[in-house]
Amino acid sequence: MAGEDVSDRLIALLTVRGEDLGAEWADKVTGSLGGRVSRAEVQRELGEIFTALVSALGSGSLDGRGEAFGEVRALLAELSRNRAQQGFTPTETAVSVFALKEVLEPSPDGGDGDLGAYVTFAGLLDALGLFTIEVYTRAREELISAQAEQLLELSTPVVKLWDGVIGVPLVGTLDSARTMVVMEKMLQALIDTGSEQAIIDITGVPAVDTEVAQHLLKTVVAARLMGAECTISGIRPQIAQTIVALGIDFGDIVTKATLADALRHALRRSGVALSRAVPQAGSR
Repeated sequence: MAGEDVSDRLIALLTVRGEDLGAEWADKVTGSLGGRVSRAEVQRELGEIFTALVSALGSGSLDGRGEAFGEVRALLAELSRNRAQQGFTPTETAVSVFALKEVLEPSPDGGDGDLGAYVTFAGLLDALGLFTIEVYTRAREELISAQAEQLLELSTPVVKLWDGVIGVPLVGTLDSARTMVVMEKMLQALIDTGSEQAIIDITGVPAVDTEVAQHLLKTVVAARLMGAECTISGIRPQIAQTIVALGIDFGDIVTKATLADALRHALRRSGVALSRAVPQAGSR
């Protein structure tokens, strides 16, 4: 069958049943989504896709990746991104396209023309279904990446410990991506608070290797370029032994065993007079 003849036959198959075809399509898709999307919303989405699909077939083209199907792909891309954000699976997303094959399946006594047109149309829907999965995959990757960045922000707080002193308590593994976040947030906090002392506390960092040490050194250097002094606290005996064994040299960077020691040092450097409370007579 010629391309235009197939397109004409497909348009006839899609439109002969009128609204009944669209209603059955919407019912199947809504059922596959477990009621998590309202039927009215599904019918609206599929109605727009159906209209664009018939219009594209009217051009005589059967290439789902061609220019004639640009609007169809745009609508499917929007649907795929919505499904990805709503937490649906790739299968649940692609069924919005593939269900139309089941709805449109010709009866056994249909003519050869209908059967041939249906086979061609099934191939077209397969291509469009694969397109929805491609868009869905990209949307999920973008969503996961955005969530990872948000978690990275939340896991790297910068707190004001005293006037002129900020602290960055680190917990968990320190890698390149997280170090960049630490550096950016700490430098911005130095500017916002007008602080000249920063404490990076690594008490919650399970291990320090050469890479982690280099990340810490870069952060300290960046703080110095901003005119601030940076102290590293939380150097436990095991970490100290590892640093020595690796031959890592922190140079003139101030390190302290505990956050309290680091805060005491930072306050003294800031000119804050510290004194210990003297027990009163008779007190225990």
